[in-house]
Order: sequence, then C-alpha cells, then structure tokens
Amino acid sequence: MRSYPSRSDRRSPLRKLRTLGIALTAGAALSAASLAAQDEPDPAASPDLFLRANKVIVSPGKSLDNMGLLVRDGRIVAMGKDLAAPEGAQTIEGEVICAAFIDPWSVAGVDASSARSDRVDTASRATDALDPYGQDEVLDDLLASGVLMMRVEIGSAASVSGVGAVIRADGATPVLADAAISARLNTPGLDPVSRVGQVDRLASALGGAKKYADDTAAFESNLKTWEEEIAKKETELTEDFKKAKKARDKKVKEAKEDGEEVKEKKYKEDKRPRPPKFDAKKASLARAVGGEVPMVIHVEQALELRELLRVTRPFTRMRMVIAGGRCALLFADELAERGIPVIVTPAPSSPGGDVGEMDPGFALAGELSARGVEVLIGSGATSASASRDLPLLAAAAVGHGLDEDAAFHAITAGPARVFDLQSKVGSVRRGLHADLLVLSGDPLSSSTRVLASISGGKVVHQAGN
Repeated sequence: MRSYPSRSDRRSPLRKLRTLGIALTAGAALSAASLAAQDEPDPAASPDLFLRANKVIVSPGKSLDNMGLLVRDGRIVAMGKDLAAPEGAQTIEGEVICAAFIDPWSVAGVDASSARSDRVDTASRATDALDPYGQDEVLDDLLASGVLMMRVEIGSAASVSGVGAVIRADGATPVLADAAISARLNTPGLDPVSRVGQVDRLASALGGAKKYADDTAAFESNLKTWEEEIAKKETELTEDFKKAKKARDKKVKEAKEDGEEVKEKKYKEDKRPRPPKFDAKKASLARAVGGEVPMVIHVEQALELRELLRVTRPFTRMRMVIAGGRCALLFADELAERGIPVIVTPAPSSPGGDVGEMDPGFALAGELSARGVEVLIGSGATSASASRDLPLLAAAAVGHGLDEDAAFHAITAGPARVFDLQSKVGSVRRGLHADLLVLSGDPLSSSTRVLASISGGKVVHQAGN
C-alpha cells in the first residue's frame, strides 16, 4: 500500500453509576445520547451502493471469489456471485474488497494539546478532545490510505489517560465512546526503584477501584434486600391493621377506666443502606478492573512488564492489553496463556544494538505471533499523521516474519474484537456496518491503491475524485 503526502455485552455492578455519567467530565462536548446515535450508520448518508470485486476477503484467511455486495442504509444487506446492482445504485468495482483498516493506538482526530497533556485522570474522556476541523487534512489522508477507524487516547504525559474512544476518520465521529481505559509505565529517565514504584501505584489504584466496585455491588445487594424486607413489612402491616386497631382501641379503653396512660409501641424501621461515597476516578477505573472495558497499558521495558504481570494476576476479570511491549518476547508464554494482546508498532531495533529478545525490532510482531500471542499493529500514538502508515507497518511486519493473515487480522478483525466492535466492523458479512475498502490488489501489497473507502455506508474517498 502506498503512502500519501502529508496534508485519526459487558455490564459491571457499576452500571447504575455509569447511567449517572461517571466518566463524563465537566464541559463534555458530546452527550451520551448523541454518542449512542453516532454508533449507528446514518440511513440518509447515501443511496444504495453496489460493490463488486474478483476477491472479497471476508475475514483473515477466508475469501470468496467474484462477489458482489449491496450496501443499504449503512449496512451490508446482501452478498453473492450473481447479485446485480439495483436500479439507481452507485457502482464501484475493484480487484479486492476487504474490511477497513483500524488503528488500535492513535491520536488522529484529537487536538494536539490534549494528546500531550499531563492533566488527565481515569475519568477524563478522549471524546472531549476531538478536533475534526483542526485535522481535516490529516483525516483526509487516512481516508485515502484505508484507515477508517482509530482507537484514540489522550494525556501522553500522564500516568493514566482516562477513557479512550474508537472514532471514524470521517469527521472524527465516535463509534464507541468508551473503548478502553489507558495507563502508562514508560516514563524515561527513572531509576529502577522509581520504575517499580510506578507499577505499585498502578496496582494500588486497581485495588482501590476493585474495592470500590465490591462496595458498590454490596450496597446494591443490601439495598435490594432492604427494599424486599420493607415491602414485606408493609404488606404485613396492611393485613394486620384492622386487628391491631381493634386491639389498640380496647387497650386504650381499659387504660382509661383504670386511670392509666397508654404507652405506644413505636415501629422501628431498619435503616436504609448507604452507598459508598461517589468517586468518579475509581468508578471509571473499576469498569476496567471488572472487565467491562479493556485496560491498555503502555509498557516497553522488562522490569516494568515483569512487575505488571505479577501485580495484575489477582485481577482475573481485567482484560489487559499491552501497548508497545518492546520486551514482550521475554514474557510471551505468560502473555499467550493469559490471553493478553500486544499492540506492536513495527520499528527497527535500537541503533547499534543487536536484534534479540530485548529488542527484536521489526521482527517483534512475527516472533510474538509465533509464540501464540495475539498481535495488533498500531501507529503508536506518536502523531496524528502516523496512522496513515498503518498498512505500511503491517507490510513491514510481514516482511520480517509475521504471517500475512495475522498481519491483516492485526489491523482489522483483531482491533474490532479487542475493543468490542466485532459485531459491527472488522470483517465483511451481511448485517455488519459497511466500513469497507475497494482495492486494486492485495491489502498489504506496496503497489496496491485504495480505489474507494466506504465509511458507515458512505463513500468518503474515491481514487481520481
């Protein structure tokens, strides 16, 4: 793939707190309702679209020959060899049709100051920092290169960067507003003690978030029990009211005759359970601890990764993703056993250094995949424009040992699965959102051109236009 010239159904015990907007910061630019609406294709986005190619890559390793696809209301509604274009449909033909590329580690579409900020926390949201107008040329480049979605994050100078989002390159519109919680263990220049201290602080924060989630779950359980007990008591009091009133009236009469005072027996209701004090930061991080959203942790060096794997073993529900992982090959067996994916940014080894387990360079993706680790390929969130080179990075990984199907998985179905979008994008199937590419050749060939990019059923780039 050629580059272009320069011009981004899990529910936890905290579901009630989510409804209150635990992760929304003051001054949020987008409401929860609007984000939900943007998750669906716009039926009025375009007329019927008919695509045909000699090969349709349905998913990594699976393809169909000589197929037509019909796109209507933003979705793939039909596929078949004998499928014909409906009257009035826009028709685009090419050699290959495949799922659009997804960058799982990007800052495209995010304003530069937010991307670099150190003033964020676990409740900060990437959707508050989207900047479609300031990066229109960068986003146009992404559409032309076939990168139609990105998982974006903010706060590269902070130890945690809050709630990342998956967005479309077409207008930097959110597809998934809460795609992952991100953290970093990659502060340069620290001594070993301080580096271990970073890991310990993260572990402490995760432990505090888990306790917060447990306390919240206990409160919900206790509240339900209390409500059931109150309802039961009210029913009993209603049923016994007439009998109790008659007995009381008799007692009052007898006391009056004897000149005594009636002492009423007061009903004492059990106290209503009290919820834990609301903490937006802990509530947000608790969603990652409970596995509701993935936890992406940027770590490069062996000391930090070793400690991270050790301290996170108790958090069995957490879906951890390693970003960077230059030293990940040392821990490949444990990563594979625990099902922890690694987002790799293929790059040469350190200048003057030997290629090996500590710094495998371009070979990292292939070596990890061969050891059973799921590999995703990302641009590394170094700059907004870096995402346009995603297919080139995947091709470079193939050139250094990564299986071609695994490389295609790493920029399509893999990111879709890891960030809970596999029911919408990442493959070519009837019923999925139409986020597709029409290509002149194989997706990872350096000579291949993007003939058309379709985002949510809308043609957002077409060669020659």
